[in-house]
Amino acid sequence: MLTLGIVNTYDKIKVLDAHYRAIARAAPICYAYGFTLCLFDFPFKMTPEELVEYVMDKTTIGESGKYLKLLHESNRLFVFDLPKKGFQSQFGTAVITSSKPEEKYAVTPEEIADGVEHNQSYLLLVGLGRKGLPKKLFSFSDHHLDITGEGISLETCTAIGTIPSYIMGIVNTRKKLKNTCKDRGY
Repeated sequence: MLTLGIVNTYDKIKVLDAHYRAIARAAPICYAYGFTLCLFDFPFKMTPEELVEYVMDKTTIGESGKYLKLLHESNRLFVFDLPKKGFQSQFGTAVITSSKPEEKYAVTPEEIADGVEHNQSYLLLVGLGRKGLPKKLFSFSDHHLDITGEGISLETCTAIGTIPSYIMGIVNTRKKLKNTCKDRGY
C-alpha cells in the first residue's frame, strides 16, 4: 500500500484556502495512482465525511471534490493529529520527502519502486507550507527521499503530483517490460 501523507505546517487553528485546495489537488493524484491520502495536523474539527462535503462545497478542483469522495468511500482517506513519536505503522514505512535528505537516510525513487514491487508499504510525507516538513519529523524515519535527485525544492502541490507519478511510472514501466519479455519468451 502506498500512502501520501500531507503534513500541515500552515495555520493550525484557522482553515485557509491552501488547506482545502491542497487536499482537492492531492485527491485525484492519489486516486489515479492507487494511493491512500492521510492528512496530518490540519485545523479541521470535522469527520472525514464532513471534510469531504466541505471541500466539495469550496472548490471545483478535482471535479469539485469527486476524487476525495471516492477516496473516502473506498476507505482511503484519513485525518490525524500530528503524531508525537512516530507515524501510524498500518501505512508502512514512513518516508520523509525533502530536497535536503540526510545522506545516510537517502533513498531513491527506484528503491521505493523496488519495495512496492515486493509488496512493501510506504507513507510518503510532504509538508504543506513554506518551509516543508518540520525538522523534528526527520527523526521519525530512516528513509529520506529527494524525488528530483538534484536537491531541487518543489512547491507542495508540484511535489504532490510528482512523487506518486514518478514512483508509479517506474513501477508500471517495469511491469510492462516484464510482461513484454514474458510474452516474447525471454
